[in-house]
Amino acid sequence: MISYISENKGMCDIILKKNSSLNIAYAAIIAAMYVALTMLAQAFGLASGAIQVRLSEALTILPYFTPAAIPGLFVGCIIANLVTGCALWDIVFGSLATLIGAVGTYLLRKFKWLAPVPPIVSNTVIVPFVLRYVYGIPDALPYLCLTVGAGEVISCGILGMILLFALKKYEDKIFKKGQ
Repeated sequence: MISYISENKGMCDIILKKNSSLNIAYAAIIAAMYVALTMLAQAFGLASGAIQVRLSEALTILPYFTPAAIPGLFVGCIIANLVTGCALWDIVFGSLATLIGAVGTYLLRKFKWLAPVPPIVSNTVIVPFVLRYVYGIPDALPYLCLTVGAGEVISCGILGMILLFALKKYEDKIFKKGQ
């Protein structure tokens, strides 16, 4: 799997390398779960704003198990942002933050405890600028970084790691190895 980095292959080459039907199914299921969890968080007012805890961001640990999670998370975030009424630049940059985090998790997959770090960092850096300049939230950027970062620590760092350890027990049954 690492060979793609040195050979400069695209992400699609990795994901569709083997078992492409299975990987497409994984990606679609992950995208659907991301949307559903975002809608659940939105129902409680947690999916957007200066203080947000997107339950769906816990899924950003899934690239630890399969690269098919990367497009699933990205597409799921785009769809979730569309259906929750986000502004265009939020759809673009918020989804890119999730994509960057997912790719980072995949690249750090050999270090289990670092799995939630890339999505926490990417969202903490990108989302506050979206909140400030797209939505005009008057809070200072450091405050927005703190609130978004705290939400990401809860969703990725705590809930994501709980999910990672729960799935780790069944990874050979859920995520077919050799893909």
